[in-house]
Amino acid sequence: MKILVADDSRVMRQIVIRTLRQAGYDDHDIVEAEDGADALAKVSSEKPDLVLSDWNMPNMSGMECLQAMRASGSAVPFGFVTSEGSPEMREKAASAGALFLIAKPFTEDTFKEHLDGVIA
Repeated sequence: MKILVADDSRVMRQIVIRTLRQAGYDDHDIVEAEDGADALAKVSSEKPDLVLSDWNMPNMSGMECLQAMRASGSAVPFGFVTSEGSPEMREKAASAGALFLIAKPFTEDTFKEHLDGVIA
């Protein structure tokens, strides 16, 4: 099982990875991407089983990355981990094909709640 974590903040990527491990997903391979464009390239090269992406990033946003993935035929499960969790953003995320949106601040329980059933 491989999880791609995309965020333009290295510190935030580390927090997401630590939270994944605390939530019990510590035996999965983790790949990091520094923006949506990097994430999109790594979806092709790394073949992750799940993408966890920030929404607002330079070069290519998480939403643009998701849209590009779906347009290219990729059905890799995708979820947002972002600072904005408004109903409008959740609706946009869902209509674009995201499985969930986890708003910051989050806990390991938040991750378990959204990821159980998505990753084994």
